[in-house]
Amino acid sequence: MANREALRELQTRLASRLQAAKAEGSNVSSWLAVETAGERYLLPLGHAGEIFPWNGVQAVPYTHPWFLGVANLRGSLMGVVDLGGLAGTAVARTEQSLADSSLLAMNPALEVNSALLVDRLLGLRGTDAFVSSEPPAEGAPEFFGTRYTDGQGALWQELNLQAMAQSQAFLSIGV
Repeated sequence: MANREALRELQTRLASRLQAAKAEGSNVSSWLAVETAGERYLLPLGHAGEIFPWNGVQAVPYTHPWFLGVANLRGSLMGVVDLGGLAGTAVARTEQSLADSSLLAMNPALEVNSALLVDRLLGLRGTDAFVSSEPPAEGAPEFFGTRYTDGQGALWQELNLQAMAQSQAFLSIGV
């Protein structure tokens, strides 16, 4: 119950920060920052949808390990993808670690009924939060965008969720 309240509080804070930035006419942050499988990712706000607490999924046989199954999220049946596993950094998940995770639904405009499992929501970020950038690593998935480094030296990988939703790797869940 406390996990749901904390998630609700985070969503309220994010929404109020976005509204305040729009009202001031300032440059609105362009990414939702998340962490999963020990990696940090930047997800475009325009591609992200609603955030849900982990509530379990119904497993689907004969799928890749990163496809966790399907979940009923506010009346919509959505495929649940372990973002870390899809990005190539699979980790062993326990019920305890999953209890602290969140599901980030992809924006309905992307026309995929999918949600991404993320370990932690880290708030909003704009380009001003980073000190340097570089192109994606050689051989990176096609949905990887620019890599950024923040002031503490942490590396952040931008993801293009629209490109991900259209990629063959994402769409081919069967083994």
